[in-house]
Amino acid sequence: MSWVDWIVLMCTLAFIVGYGIYRTRRSNSMEAYLRGNNENRWWEIGLSVMATQASAITFLSTPGQAYEDGMRFLQFYFGLPLAMILVAVFFIPVFYKLRVYTAYEFLEDRFDVKTRSLTAILFLVQRGLAAGITIYAPSIIISQLIGWPLNTTILFIGVLVTMYVLTGGTRAVSVTHKQQMAVIFLGLFTALGFLLWHLHHAGGVLNSLKVAGVTGRMQLIDWKWDPQNRYTIWSGLIGGLFLQLSYFGCDQSQVGRYLGGRDVKESRLGLMFNGLMKIPMQFLILLTGVMVWVFYLTHTPPVWFDQQAYTQANTPAYAAELQESAELWNTSYIKQQQEVRKAISIIQENGDLEAGQRSALKESIEAQESARDQVGSLIRTADPDAGDDHDYIFMTFVLQVLPIGLIGLLFAVIFSASMSSTSSEINALAGTFAVDIYKRLLKRDAEDKHYVLASRLFTLLFGALAITFALVASLFDNLIEAVNIIGSLFYGTILGIFLTAFLLKRVKGHAVFTAALITQCIIFYLDFSVRYSWPLPSAEIGYLWYNVIATGLVMVFSAILNRFFR
Repeated sequence: MSWVDWIVLMCTLAFIVGYGIYRTRRSNSMEAYLRGNNENRWWEIGLSVMATQASAITFLSTPGQAYEDGMRFLQFYFGLPLAMILVAVFFIPVFYKLRVYTAYEFLEDRFDVKTRSLTAILFLVQRGLAAGITIYAPSIIISQLIGWPLNTTILFIGVLVTMYVLTGGTRAVSVTHKQQMAVIFLGLFTALGFLLWHLHHAGGVLNSLKVAGVTGRMQLIDWKWDPQNRYTIWSGLIGGLFLQLSYFGCDQSQVGRYLGGRDVKESRLGLMFNGLMKIPMQFLILLTGVMVWVFYLTHTPPVWFDQQAYTQANTPAYAAELQESAELWNTSYIKQQQEVRKAISIIQENGDLEAGQRSALKESIEAQESARDQVGSLIRTADPDAGDDHDYIFMTFVLQVLPIGLIGLLFAVIFSASMSSTSSEINALAGTFAVDIYKRLLKRDAEDKHYVLASRLFTLLFGALAITFALVASLFDNLIEAVNIIGSLFYGTILGIFLTAFLLKRVKGHAVFTAALITQCIIFYLDFSVRYSWPLPSAEIGYLWYNVIATGLVMVFSAILNRFFR
């Protein structure tokens, strides 16, 4: 990056952090520190909810997902609008009526303290792991692209976030989310605008989309019923609904965002705003990834976007094979470029391609992709720890194509997104531990100032733990899936406890507590037996279905066990 880009990046981050600390420096009560004095209006709640969900992984991994697989990932969010309606109708009024600081306080009122504590602990484990990933995952890519050591990047992000959350708590999170979302939207629309401008001069945007459609990358919906397929209309509507319902109704990192609203109406409007805006936002991010793929059909990309992995694999033992694979890729790429230019020319003249022309174009693209896969397979053979390069695709495009100044803005987007999601997670972890564990189980009778100080100390503790986990974590193949998989392992059980509380009025604490423990063990077995090839494996199931299975098991087991525990 140039010195101009560095100035843009550092000034943007300094303003966000400094403004957050300044505005919330007097948060000295539990109401202010954990609920932001209930000052947030609906649009502030909506932006804060979106900022919490839109982590840096979203802007690094999602375009790469679309580059490789097209628009199918959008189905993951199809259950979101209905989830927002259910949370607004059933969850929010109960939380406001009880004046809770965390969602898990409600469970003690409905069941007992052990059920509340178990649910809080499940959240702390799940969100604690996710917080480390949301720092670690973007740090890997950012450190390579800007030339910083990985640990320096992790510490830079983690310390900045912990600083302003430590000062202002929930108020600081909400205040900074507005600036962070402004930077994110500005950077997103700028990158997409440059892409469309380039494609307009390379044959037209609509013609480019037709080329993308030949390979199925513009296919939004997959109607097939296949539990092993992660992204279909059914997994999105059903599995996605349960995941989003648990995330927004039972995850304190999101519950804390709308509990800071002025009243029930403002919180409901904030969630509806998120429900309406999230799918279009994800559509634009995925479309950006598809447009990057189309751009690289006529502009030579790197043979492998993760240049560090490519360099490390280029050892004497593999240099000859790697060179041969790279030459095969280059030959197939030249042929692909010729077919793409011919196809665009035909589309401009005739409006579409004939069946034979579509087949020839598709074959040339598949041959190039196969050659690229061969390079990736060789890299992973040379270095078993090397993953896919999906997460490097978008920022490689940014560095190669965007002008000076805008590169710094796009890096500011990645840093801002990482800080926005991480700040919500650390704030939620500290608040949950302070209210549901420390205050309820360890020290019930103390002054309000004591709990504010404890919350600040726990913020420092969880910030340090997230940084530590990030420093020792290992990379998943796809970062956006890593967070969703971890969430799906726990969210179904948590949601099952809450739905049992709402819907099964006769079930008591002993039954739901036992059912939750049994269900969590079953979900761990379903995932780990396939992932690690245990001696007695289970059927492979798309991770979104874990949310449906776990929710149903908790409710069924609770109803059955309740008869015995009587």
